[in-house]
Amino acid sequence: MPIFAFLAFIKNASPPVLAIVFLLVIASVVSWTMILVRYIALRRAKQELADFEDLFWGGTDLRQLYSELSEEPATVSGIERIFVAGFHEFERMNVEGSVDADAVQISVTRATRVAVTREEELLETHLGFLASVGSVSPYVGLLGTVIGLIYLFAELGRMSQATLASLAPGISEVLVVTAMGLIAAIPAVIAFNRYTARIEMLMKRYDSLIDELVSILYRAARGQAQ
Repeated sequence: MPIFAFLAFIKNASPPVLAIVFLLVIASVVSWTMILVRYIALRRAKQELADFEDLFWGGTDLRQLYSELSEEPATVSGIERIFVAGFHEFERMNVEGSVDADAVQISVTRATRVAVTREEELLETHLGFLASVGSVSPYVGLLGTVIGLIYLFAELGRMSQATLASLAPGISEVLVVTAMGLIAAIPAVIAFNRYTARIEMLMKRYDSLIDELVSILYRAARGQAQ
């Protein structure tokens, strides 16, 4: 919509319709902000995972890697935090003198799964808001359309003769509200679905690394017990 036409709409719209439009504009702005924030966060998580995979599968000494990451816990995030949680549990059991391989496997698995759950919750931050905007905005736009039609028919009742010129502003008003609802909803739905798929992909790669880490630490515990 051209800016002047939109300003004319703002000037002539009924108060309830105007309130709904402003609500949808706010929802759209906040939604786009959340979309950008989640895009940056997921992109960073993907890059951190790729970097860690290069180290992990490249034969890096895991104890040394754990020591390096533990020195600066504030900078550890994502898969690194999961790795630190699992290896910390392994080291804790070593300090306590527990060398039972099965117990080590269970404890490390539990620690890493808890860490994965926390990371998944962090990655899913704001997705609930996007889902709400995507599902509710069309109905809010529909509500504005209905209210606009009510005002339009009330105005027609006061006219002695209805013409296309007299109907056009009211029809334009209700169509604008419908469009605003869709404009707010469509990007939110697309972002929600896309980001959910990305998170699922990250979780699968996390699981692959965790399984290998647990297997490595299990073999290490068995070697210490012998």
